[in-house]
Amino acid sequence: MPNQKISANLKSAIADELNKDRFDVSESGIIFPTLSVGIEGTYFTRVNGGEWDVQKNLITKEGLIDVLNTYFVQNHPKKAGFYLALFSGNTAPASNWTAANFTAVANEIVSQTEGYTAATRPQFNPLPATDNTYVDNMTAATSVTIATSSQLNVTGIALLSNSQRGGTTGVLVSATKWPTVRTLQNNDVLDMGYRFALTV
Repeated sequence: MPNQKISANLKSAIADELNKDRFDVSESGIIFPTLSVGIEGTYFTRVNGGEWDVQKNLITKEGLIDVLNTYFVQNHPKKAGFYLALFSGNTAPASNWTAANFTAVANEIVSQTEGYTAATRPQFNPLPATDNTYVDNMTAATSVTIATSSQLNVTGIALLSNSQRGGTTGVLVSATKWPTVRTLQNNDVLDMGYRFALTV
């Protein structure tokens, strides 16, 4: 687990690498080879208080652009919030996924009777980074209650800036497809955590 402060010198060096187009995009995020620095995300999920399942994500091109613009571009507006979404499609996330096409390509679960009971995508509320190089919501993970007449098959999870279930505006930051389908029952409680990290 990363546990280092982001120094002013490192911030400046990252900005310089961005300006010179010296970075690579990988399945887990963006990498600055000359600095040995990367940006990655990890999802944590558990059912009914069981053991946490840990899964690396794909940070989309749209998500990376928004992160970079928000941090480095003066007066670029910050998103009001971020929200978690479940999906049931069999397609693996791709860098060209966006908030506009996510619901369709991932088959987002939008039903409150064959899905989860909340009217909106549940909010991701991370604590601020202090002496570490990541933000996450693991001290107060987001939870949803499953509603289904039989069982609900879920294949993955995503992070977006729009709270509307099935909404197509905003930014899709990241997504992951689990290695196996999760079969959930009525009234199961699914806890969801996310960590966005700068690795050095």
